[in-house]
Amino acid sequence: MALEEFEKESNIGNRDKGIIRMKSITNYVMGFMIVCAGFVFLFPPKAVQPKIDLYDPAMIKLMAVVCFIYGGFRIFRGYKKNYFREG
Repeated sequence: MALEEFEKESNIGNRDKGIIRMKSITNYVMGFMIVCAGFVFLFPPKAVQPKIDLYDPAMIKLMAVVCFIYGGFRIFRGYKKNYFREG
């Protein structure tokens, strides 16, 4: 739902619009940070490399994939803006 669409709806109050906007921004930021964490697992900087080498490489890759999937979900959730249940 685009910003223009939910502003046109008369049943959503100003308070609810503010809540939707804040939740959407939070989901975008958290999704971006989680995707960045996935990149850190796959391509660790030199300062983090010794710590990551202590773990199994397959588990590191699995954790990176989980970060990508969950980060993508948070970004998608921020895009859809479907926070209130109807019914």
